[in-house]
Amino acid sequence: MKLTKLLVATSAFAISAGAVSAEDMTIVSWGGAYSASQQAAYHDPYMAANPGVNIINDESSAEAVAKLRAMNEAGNITWDVVDVVAADALRLCDEGLALEIDGATQLAPAPDGTSADEDFGELRVNSCYIPQIVYSTTFGYRTDMVPAGVNPPDDICDVFDLATYPGKRALEKRPINNVEWALLCDGVAKADVYDVLATEEGQQQALAKLDTIKDQVIWWSAGADTPQLLADGEIFMGSTYNGRLFSVIEEQKQPVAIMWDAQVFDLDGWIIPAGLSPERQARALDYVYFATDTQRLADQAKYISYGPARKSSAPLVGKHATLGIDMGPHMPTDPNNAKNTFLYNYEFWADYRDDIDAKFQAWLAQ
Repeated sequence: MKLTKLLVATSAFAISAGAVSAEDMTIVSWGGAYSASQQAAYHDPYMAANPGVNIINDESSAEAVAKLRAMNEAGNITWDVVDVVAADALRLCDEGLALEIDGATQLAPAPDGTSADEDFGELRVNSCYIPQIVYSTTFGYRTDMVPAGVNPPDDICDVFDLATYPGKRALEKRPINNVEWALLCDGVAKADVYDVLATEEGQQQALAKLDTIKDQVIWWSAGADTPQLLADGEIFMGSTYNGRLFSVIEEQKQPVAIMWDAQVFDLDGWIIPAGLSPERQARALDYVYFATDTQRLADQAKYISYGPARKSSAPLVGKHATLGIDMGPHMPTDPNNAKNTFLYNYEFWADYRDDIDAKFQAWLAQ
């Protein structure tokens, strides 16, 4: 969609694409292999098509909610497009910190004319969110550190089994995923995890289970941390995003393998902060129109093993851009990898995130 058409569609104002002077556009994401895949699939082609735009990468997505709240309070929004997980998009939209986007007029239809909203389906969790990829958080482990005579770890509860699988673990420095895995490995049925976690007793139960391995945990904040810790041999196993593990295994050729059991499916996608000037808002909308079309989402899968969020993109996923390997078997959604998945509850975390975060950080400090 040309920028002129987009400006008319949004009824903000109308200028020609050529009238936009050279501008910086700050796009916030997660860094590492993931940001590299976005650079190749989205940013570089967009800048080539729009020479007046210079995209600046910021790797602060883990702090997106807090930082956007602070920017809004200060009346100074310095970000233009932000990559967030679905639960954070729900909170940002509910708090009026993210722009509502009409899928019928402000997002690209599928090649056959199917509307973007229908193409994304239920993955478009609210009107502020444009999903890009389906990914999972799961565990990688050093194959050369598996004890002699012991089978490699293949069960999520092996994370809590220090006797059979000694060594440091890496876990993300937040409760999400950690508390779910802890309850699963403390005997809570998968279907009951969020009901239990909604109670004070359930939250304490999860933290008590995590206590059993706390002194063997290195806590990570950036997505690149666990892959580096694995590559350096500083940990035996650690949680991270499946695409990061793909990079370590297939691109870096490290002695690492993936344990897919109880991988947690989640979404990543774009929001546009509310409160941008009309010019910046139009440019951000033009970018997400471009970056979330069918071909662009399929292109990202050439560089990282995340499944595109649009139905029309899936058949276009092929081989890795440089390795030449078929990317299908490396997707978290591949049947061989998805035998036992855990479905992340976006609504639960939108409601409980702040409270459980506070308890988790207090527990960490003990």
